This record gives sequence, C-alpha cells and structure tokens, in this order.
Amino acid sequence: MTPTPAPRFAGLDGLRAVAVLLVVLCHLFPGGFLHSGFVGVDVFFVISGFLITALLLRERASTGRIALRAFWVRRARRLVPALVAMVVTCASIAWLIGGDLLLGLGRQVLGAMTFSYNWLSISAGASYFTASRPELFRNLWSLAVEEQFYVLWPLLLPLLLLVRGRALRVAIAVAAAAASALWALAQAAGPVVDATGALAGDPTRAYYGTDTHAFGLLLGVALAFALSGRIGAPVTDGLAGPAGAAGPVTRPIRAGLLAGAGVAAGAGLVVVASWPSGAGAFPLVSVLASICTVVLIAVAVRPGSALGPGLDIAPLRWIGERSYAIYLWHWPLVVLLTTALTGRFAEAAIPVPIGLTAFVATLLAATVSYRLVEQPVRRLGFGGALRALRARFASSPVSRLRALTAIAAVAVLVGGTGAAVTATPRMSSSEAVVQAGADALARAAASTAGTTPAPLATATPSVSPTEPSDDPAARPRPPAPSTVSGERISAVGDSVMLASAEGLLTARPGIQIDAAVSRSMWAGGDIVQTLAAQGALREYVVVGLGTNGPVEDDELQTVYDAIGPDRHLVLVNAFAPRDWIPGVNATLASFATSHPRVVVADWAQAIAPHLDLLAGDEIHPGPTGGALYAETVTAAVDTIENQQTQARYQVDLIRWETLRAFDRLPTGG
Repeated sequence: MTPTPAPRFAGLDGLRAVAVLLVVLCHLFPGGFLHSGFVGVDVFFVISGFLITALLLRERASTGRIALRAFWVRRARRLVPALVAMVVTCASIAWLIGGDLLLGLGRQVLGAMTFSYNWLSISAGASYFTASRPELFRNLWSLAVEEQFYVLWPLLLPLLLLVRGRALRVAIAVAAAAASALWALAQAAGPVVDATGALAGDPTRAYYGTDTHAFGLLLGVALAFALSGRIGAPVTDGLAGPAGAAGPVTRPIRAGLLAGAGVAAGAGLVVVASWPSGAGAFPLVSVLASICTVVLIAVAVRPGSALGPGLDIAPLRWIGERSYAIYLWHWPLVVLLTTALTGRFAEAAIPVPIGLTAFVATLLAATVSYRLVEQPVRRLGFGGALRALRARFASSPVSRLRALTAIAAVAVLVGGTGAAVTATPRMSSSEAVVQAGADALARAAASTAGTTPAPLATATPSVSPTEPSDDPAARPRPPAPSTVSGERISAVGDSVMLASAEGLLTARPGIQIDAAVSRSMWAGGDIVQTLAAQGALREYVVVGLGTNGPVEDDELQTVYDAIGPDRHLVLVNAFAPRDWIPGVNATLASFATSHPRVVVADWAQAIAPHLDLLAGDEIHPGPTGGALYAETVTAAVDTIENQQTQARYQVDLIRWETLRAFDRLPTGG
C-alpha cells in the first residue's frame, strides 16, 4: 500500500522561523537581548519529535506498517546535500584563512559527515559554554542529536505502540522526557574545582548528550501521541469531540482560552530566550522553552485555530522553509567573517557590522542552497539528480557549461576541504602563548636549580631613602621613585598570568610565580596559605584569578587573611569575552576600597585598547601583551612601595619641621 500523503501542519513553518531566528540573532548579535536564544534549538527538537512521530503514526494507520528504508532515505535526501555543500565550502574558506580556524577541523568534518558531532566533541573535551577557540561547525551538534533520533525512534516506536491506550503512551513519553531532563540536571550540576584549583567540570556533556538533551524530542513525541487521531480530522473544539458537540457559548470560550494559551506560550518563549545566558542556564531554560513549544504546537495545529495561520504569514513561512539551510550556514559564516576581518574570534564580542554582514550572507547562502541543492535532490532523489546533471551534457552548450562548472566547483571544494584537514595546527594561538609562559617558568626554574636561594625578603617596612635626623639643619630630601625587586613579590594566577610569565620574569627577575590553566579564585586562599605556612610568601602578593568564573567576597577575604597583617595584596582584574567579567572586576574594586593594604592592577583598562596583543581567544596575551601585563602589575606594586616611602618622608618632614621650630624658640625668660 502507498502511504497517504503527509499533511501540512499549520504553524510549523512559522514556528521553525521563530526557532531559527532565536538562534541566529543570539549567535550573530551576542550583545542583544536574546541572551539564551540558543533555546531555538529546543524548539526545533520539539517540532521534530512531534512531526516525525505524527507522520510515522499516520503511515502506520494508513498502510499497517512503517517503511523504515523509505523513511531513512527521505531523511537523507532532506539533510545530507545541504550539509555536504556547507561543510566543503566553509572548510575550504577556512583553509584560505588558516590559523586557529583549522584546529580540530578533521574531527569536526568527521562528526558532521557521520552525524556524530556531539559525541566526538564530548570525547575531545570541547566546551560549548567556555570555548577558547573558534569551532567552525559547532552548530552541527544539534543536527547530530536529531539524526540519531531519526535512526533510533522508528525502531522503538513499534514497541511503544504495543502499549494499549493513548494516555499511557503519552505518560511513558513524558516520563522519558522528565528522566532526560533530570539526567541533564545531574550532569550539569555546575563546574567543580579540582585539587589544583582548576575547573574540572563543564555542562557541555549535558548539553551535547543525546541522552541528556532528548527531553524536547520526547515532549514532541508525547504531543503527537496525545493528538493522534485528531490531527487532520474535521474541525473540533480540541477538547471534547466535534465542534458541533459544544454549545454556541462554550465553543468561543474554549477557543479563546486556547488562543490565550498560545499567546502566553509565545510570550513565555521570548522571555526564556531573554534569560541571562551561561552554563548555569541549562537545562532549565531549555526545558521551559520545550514546554512553551508544546503548547504553541498544540494550539497551532488544532483545526480552526487562528494561531497556525498567524504563524504562517508569508515572511515567516519563507524563513521556515529555509530554516534548515539558515541554521547550517549562520554559524560557520560568522566565524569565518569575524576571523578574516579581525584576525580573531570571540563569540561574546562579535562586532555588530560583522553580525549584520553574516546575517545577509546567511540568507543568500540559504537561498542558493534551498534552490540549487536541497530542492532538486528532494524532488528527484540522489539518482535522479545525478541523471539530470548527466542529461545537461547532452543538452545545449550553456547547460553543458553549467554542468562542467558545477563539477569543477565540487572538485575544488572537496580538495580544499582535504587541504584544510591536513593543515590542522598542533595547538591554538592561545595555547601557544600559555605554553610559552610555562616554558619560561621552566627555564627560570632550571637556571636556579642547585643554587642557594636568596634570603627571603621580609615583610618589614622598607628603610626610608633618607634617614631621619635630629639635626634641625638636615632637612629630609624627597624620596626618588623606587622599584620593588622580584625577590619581594609572590604572584598567584591563572592562565593569563601564565601566558605573561616571561614578561613578569623580564620585568622583575626573581619574582615567584605560581600560575596554572583554568584556575579560579576558589583556589587562591589555599595556595597563599600554603606559601605562608612554608615561609615562602613574600612581601607583595599579586593574585590574578578572575578569568575563569565569578569571584565572591569570602574567597577574597580568605586570601586577605592568609597574607597576614604585614604584607600587601595586589588584585589583578580580568579581561575576557565572558559575561561574568564585569561582576568580577566590580567585586575586586569594591574589596580593594574597603580593605587596607589592597590595590587593583587594572589589566582590563590596560589591554582594552590593544586587542591585537591578545591571542585569538581575546583572553591570553602574546609576548608584547605579556610585557604590558607585567608593566600593569609591577606598576601597582611600585605604587604601594612609593606611597609608603612618601608617607614616611612626610612623617620625617613633619618631625624635622617640629625640631626646627623648637630649636628656634627662645631659651631665656
């Protein structure tokens, strides 16, 4: 038997448009209000779960079976051509640009072509939330999750259909969705800190995992079960049978309630998409977005609903029909454009003009893909499309030229992709500068190995350049500016300090540096306490631990207490395209204001006008940036020293003036 033609569900194209716009606007314009626009992916998941299940149920009801091979072929026709075209085009362009764009490109291409991008990224330790390198095809993780669902769900559906009763099937699907969400919550409980103070946890596993991000798909499945038998049926009130079964008063009330629910769900989706972003937002915002989408679909596909046609207005339907291609192209294009035009890529700092350019380029690429790649294969199939191409060679010279041009373009792009994969660098620019800092520390340690350590500078006040004198004629001289030697400074920091190690060692030879990758302020107190207990903590303590997460006052207080009453604390503020950085810097400034013997080294202000001195992640300084970091830190240390010297000079001057005044007093009566 031939399956009944699939119905068109009202509102789904418009809802696809909403979903892809949420994602695209979030990614291309990170400074906008759609901070959590990535939940557009969850909207897609719910639509996919609902649509695929509804179509499979319809096919089984019509033919008595599910034709798995035909289903998978249809999915391949829908997904593969546009995906391959995008990957080979963007990989070839990345090869021309070079640099950090090529990092891990082989793994990314493999993940894209095998629909395993999410799991390969997890196994490679890639991070969605704190990525420090441009990942060209990162958006394909969600396509992998969907395709894995398309492979597994048609195999599992017949088993679930053995369960009698629609309500029980819905309950099972909802229970599975809840289990997935709870499992995601457990996996994404939050970053943890290991014994070295490094961030050891990342919610990327929960975000990328098919098991932990299946709740949207499963909620779509539950909705399809709930509406099975009603979709495509004569107009009903959506609650209790045919429309005529309800009275003339009840029907408008129910229709109004449903319309109100749809509007509320749409507003709720926008609110969720505007939620403050970051690792801590998942899975809550995704679950809420999925629930809102379930309500929207349920109302939109209801026969007679005004929401479905409202969502399917011409502009939204046009975008919805091309939403797959738009989603495919938007992220690689903004990565390529940003890197090509600025020399670096930081997701949270995409310039607005580049975002606008990427948006226009995405629409153009999606239009070409939809017309020349997607539609021909969907209409003719893979074999039919090849036969049509071959037929052009027997046609007019113009058609023959077009066919030859298409074949040549494919050959060039495939070759460019191969070249890009083989040109992958060993490490990113940010990893290179951090490694250079580690090497500088290793050389410094090796040069001092076997030598007798210099006596540790004590934390006693420095001697004034001018010794106070009781002689009224010996006026104290103003002190000359002084510099603090490296032997008097202990520095504790993260990878930014580590990347700047050579600059610090050059500026202040003998400085003590304890820096590590991914270290947070949480570890600062323990490190300083350990150095103090070992008698190794010096007079000036520099702490730069604000890059990798928020900083709390109690963490700073622990560091402050650990340095003791005779040392000075220099807090280095942070610069990075991360949403917690302004809060970190405000906390550091407030703490310095309210505590004596504490100053802030303003690295953020020093480096902001000189982004060219940073690696591609706009976080870690290169050699010249490291020298600027050292200059910023040592200037803060020297400021403390000179303030103390100036204060002692003022005391000496007052003392001298007093002695001089007494010396001039008459001694007789």
